[in-house]
Amino acid sequence: MRAVLFILIILVLVVIAGVATGFLDINQIRGARTPQISAIGNGLTAKGGQAPAFDVQTGSVKVGTQQKTVRVPTLEVQKPAENQAAAATNNAM
Repeated sequence: MRAVLFILIILVLVVIAGVATGFLDINQIRGARTPQISAIGNGLTAKGGQAPAFDVQTGSVKVGTQQKTVRVPTLEVQKPAENQAAAATNNAM
């Protein structure tokens, strides 16, 4: 249950971020109408009604590749010369 709630919160935040940045544009193009309900005899009758309609425009993301030359640093490891003294260590305990 917590996972579903967490996913719903993330989805709402993504939609809010999309609208705030202009990546997502939502316009209602048809309003909603409630159905006409009437009581007849022992039951109810519902007629009509209309769900709202929305026009959603989304931005686009273009992904591509390019040839680039990247300079990578090199690393050289040199062993110490034999005539150099060994590094001083403190082995006292």
